[in-house]
Amino acid sequence: MRKLLNEELNRKSVDEFKQASKTPIIVVLDNVRSLNNVGSVFRTADAFLMEAVYLCGITGTPPNKDIQKTALGSTDTVAWKHFATTLDAVNDLKQNNYKIFSIEQAEAAIMLNDFLPAKGEKLAIIFGNEVKGVQQEVIDASDGVIEIPQAGTKHSLNIAVSAGVVMWDLFQKVM
Repeated sequence: MRKLLNEELNRKSVDEFKQASKTPIIVVLDNVRSLNNVGSVFRTADAFLMEAVYLCGITGTPPNKDIQKTALGSTDTVAWKHFATTLDAVNDLKQNNYKIFSIEQAEAAIMLNDFLPAKGEKLAIIFGNEVKGVQQEVIDASDGVIEIPQAGTKHSLNIAVSAGVVMWDLFQKVM
């Protein structure tokens, strides 16, 4: 086996990315503090052709050198919007017929491996603050909660890791 060279990876140009059919998922960040986490989410959203990233509340926005450090240019490809509050983003998504799921540990949450989106359904997935998680009022406004199954002692993943796990899983299920 030979490792592929960068020029063999069939990477899209920025224009090709913008013209490509997107995965019908919007990623919502609910008051995420770490700019490196924000950049990582953008990079993963680019990898799986996510429709957009919504940045809410105190979540940092591009252009920012700390976001760019981990985003590696994906803030130029992935569409994004900033909302003053996450509930503002949720209301916008509902008006545009998105099913909204908070990614959290909660009563009656459906495990990610059991979650099957309806064919053709537009989804929004909300990831919360590194310490407090998704706000309860945002969970209350969501159509459901998805939990990442975990078997260890911590039951806590970094937001960038959580976002990567969920985006990959949903990308496979909807594409």
